[in-house]
Amino acid sequence: MKKVMLTLVFAAAITTISAQNKTEENNKLDFNKWSVELSGGFNKPQRPMSEGYFTSTPSPYVADLGVRYMFNNKFGLKADFGYNSFTGKNNSLDFDTKYYRADIQAVANLGRIMNFETWTNTIGLLGHAGFGLAQLEDQNSALKDRMGNFIAGVTGQIKLSNRLVLTGDFTTILNTNQNIAFDAASTANTRGFGGILFNGTVGLTVYLGKNAKHADWIVDNGGEIDALKKRIADIETSMLDTDKDGVADYLDEEPNTVSGVMVNTKGKSIDLNNNNIPDELESYLVKTYGKDQSKTTPDNNELIKNLINGDYVCTYFDYNKTTPTNVSTEGIDFILNYLRKNPSSSVEIIGHADELGRSAYNDKLSNDRAVNVKNTLIKAGINESRLKVVGAGEDTSVDKDSDAARKLVRKVTFRVK
Repeated sequence: MKKVMLTLVFAAAITTISAQNKTEENNKLDFNKWSVELSGGFNKPQRPMSEGYFTSTPSPYVADLGVRYMFNNKFGLKADFGYNSFTGKNNSLDFDTKYYRADIQAVANLGRIMNFETWTNTIGLLGHAGFGLAQLEDQNSALKDRMGNFIAGVTGQIKLSNRLVLTGDFTTILNTNQNIAFDAASTANTRGFGGILFNGTVGLTVYLGKNAKHADWIVDNGGEIDALKKRIADIETSMLDTDKDGVADYLDEEPNTVSGVMVNTKGKSIDLNNNNIPDELESYLVKTYGKDQSKTTPDNNELIKNLINGDYVCTYFDYNKTTPTNVSTEGIDFILNYLRKNPSSSVEIIGHADELGRSAYNDKLSNDRAVNVKNTLIKAGINESRLKVVGAGEDTSVDKDSDAARKLVRKVTFRVK
């Protein structure tokens, strides 16, 4: 008996250490670990049975109470206590014996190991095995037989809620050093695992804890499923065409193209003279604010204001420069024409810089760019009171590591007031 106890303790210790070492990361997940299991059903003692003694197939009764702790969503331990009643049936000689046992078992969540979550979220499967002690008692005498046992079985699960699960279990128990038959009518004197008992039960498992789910139903595949879901969501998002130019956002190098402007296969508006103003928009602006400004209507004027405030008219700068590039000075000309046509309007001149360099320096650089444009407009005859400089500092809306993207944020934009 001492050897059996030592074996039991050793097996439990090894299981615990192994589970803890393998699942240190999973322990960080928020899930309930404790549960209480209650079940009842039928049994069939297979051997040893005395000649002329037998039970019905199956025969009542079995009762089982267990407490389980899961280290993670795949492995755990449980302690359980069982009761079996054996009585003679039909043509058997009469007998009445009781069987009591206590076991510690390792538990494997086969449903998670075999990825049941790929086809169901309500059906689970547990495997369990361990060692324990048992006692067989004859109710018609004072005869008692103490023995060790090895127990193994599988438990099917149907999740009723996050707190309650319906279970069905089939378990095999092997007794060692069983000295009397299950009917207590003869001696067995078996030194090895000579006693065999089958149990089939139906029961309920109640999950304990403050979290929403128990470890039995937590899915953890090293973040792979979450990563795949995120990738799918990103793809769905990237397939959107926010600016409705016919090019999906993930391919669109100019995601905010003005509506109706022709774009190339990369979603960029057509700009043959490379002055950073779409040719169709530029053509419209020239017609509206060209030499013959008498044709401008109030409706057209409001549209132009919206286009300017939408950053479709800009002035761009080279890296670390405060002087506009040659091809982008036309943006200043458009603003100049607008202010001349609308003497009651004023404008904010907003300077921007990319993220390279120190933030304090970029703040000054963005302000100096706006000041340069302001001075150009003053020299062209615009009253200084109508011009306000704003240093917006670094523009972090684009990829810092992309040279092409950084070119788009080294600019001055305008806000008509």
